[in-house]
Amino acid sequence: MDDARREAEHFVNNEKAFHLGVLPTEQSHPKTRGLAEVIAKDTRAGIRMLQTVDEDVTTTARRVFATEEFRRLVESLTAAIKRGGRICFSGCGATGRLSILLEAACRASQGGDTALSIMTGGDYALVRSVEFFEDYMTFGRQQALEAGLGRGDVLVAITEGGETSSVIGTAWQALEAGAEVFFACNNPMEVLAAHVERSRRVIEEPRIVKLDLSSGPMAVAGSTRMQATTSELLVIGAALEMALEGGKRSEDYAAWFESLLRDLAQPSAVEAMARWVEMEESVYRGKNAMTYFGNEFLLDIFTDTTERAPTFSLPPFRKCDDTTSPRPMGFAKNPLHSTAETWRRMLGREPRCLTWDAALYQKMGAAERIWRNPPVLNRTELFKFLVGNEDDPSRYAGAGDCAALVLAGAECVTSGPGTILGDAFAAAATKFSTRAVLSVGPTAPTGDVCHVGCELPPSPIKLWDHLAIKLVLNTISTATAARLGRVVSNWMSYVETSNKKLIDRGTRLVAELAGLEYSEACYELHRSRAQLAQTPVVAGERLSPVAVTLERLRKQE
Repeated sequence: MDDARREAEHFVNNEKAFHLGVLPTEQSHPKTRGLAEVIAKDTRAGIRMLQTVDEDVTTTARRVFATEEFRRLVESLTAAIKRGGRICFSGCGATGRLSILLEAACRASQGGDTALSIMTGGDYALVRSVEFFEDYMTFGRQQALEAGLGRGDVLVAITEGGETSSVIGTAWQALEAGAEVFFACNNPMEVLAAHVERSRRVIEEPRIVKLDLSSGPMAVAGSTRMQATTSELLVIGAALEMALEGGKRSEDYAAWFESLLRDLAQPSAVEAMARWVEMEESVYRGKNAMTYFGNEFLLDIFTDTTERAPTFSLPPFRKCDDTTSPRPMGFAKNPLHSTAETWRRMLGREPRCLTWDAALYQKMGAAERIWRNPPVLNRTELFKFLVGNEDDPSRYAGAGDCAALVLAGAECVTSGPGTILGDAFAAAATKFSTRAVLSVGPTAPTGDVCHVGCELPPSPIKLWDHLAIKLVLNTISTATAARLGRVVSNWMSYVETSNKKLIDRGTRLVAELAGLEYSEACYELHRSRAQLAQTPVVAGERLSPVAVTLERLRKQE
């Protein structure tokens, strides 16, 4: 028996806890079936198809805002703030980035150490996914232990699937230390309890308050960076804002979100997004790159840009001393500040990075491949991603490389010529072949701009600015990937397989599109994984095991 067959059989027979096809967030949405074919013919029609799924979030929000669990969340956050306790958000991948965003928004509004976040893998994972970390409950426990959570604190554990081991670990550790614990997820509690043992234990624990944010499948199957994290940002952001600023009513948030969706669906807004998608597509098809510049909302830009790598197998952000990895198609920079200062301003604090050694990994039960070669995730390595205003010739080395300024809210009227941000971007952009400006908000900057017009209600944590820019960037990046052929119907055909959940997702995709049984699809996927372990990059392009598998099976027909 070859190694691929052995590994596939092990996954099929012994990793059933990660067979998640029964969960709604892992299924395909009927509203977007055929998305790839539609958007290839008509960008605007494809964008509208994507937007229809965002409407599901409104229904979810109205339901959750009326629950006792949401009321308890607001009360607990309010009490923690009054008594000087800390509010901690924990997550992994997309929800980890959301947790960091919620912390940063709270710090920007309140100052001090009112909020903190736990991202599986530490802040380094904001930039680059750390393979298989999410599979370990012990890793989440250790991070929560290091955060010092205890009596008087509140932990909001956020996991879109409701089954992420590392996030569940943070919940158990915080509970045992005496903190109040809330558990928010985007699948129905009864489905999770029936099919996922680690989730059932949390759901049946009466001391943990559960928030069921389920809204059904994502616009692109399994892409939980979209509607799942949108509903989490809306609901948890509303609770945080109500705790920080009394007098606001939960029912208003659903109405405001519905109004935002109407604004983004207006023909002028769709046209602006379509123009941007087609511009990005042209840049990438020419083997060129985009560098997104921002300031106040750089973390939002950062989140969308880094999430494209695992979602569509695009080259991830590259460190300044890395001369062998493919150049990232997208990157994010702040034209005003150095890399170290950009990190501090973006996070509202010093970066929190992991410095775990082999002995600790062994103690936590990590696989041998991890403890024998512990990943280097410290601050020194994080600062090698030059996200500040340092010159980086690799970003403008291509004949068609583009510098893109992304603005939201009040920034749209304070970033033109003669302003600090506007002049800094203009100076940085002189070395690029082309430049573009995307603005999201009620007022458009002067000049040639792709402006997505929308009203943004006042908010102490700029919740609506964050929601608007998230919705716009998620739509743009997904539509661009679909036009580049990285989506089949409404499935992520270029999905990564860097953890067990993604191996399952890739297996199900191969099974559905190639007409195979799950076990055989798993074997074919592991064959491709073994092949790519030897040749992960071809002609500068990062290859997806799923895409390679589907192509090989097509040739065999």
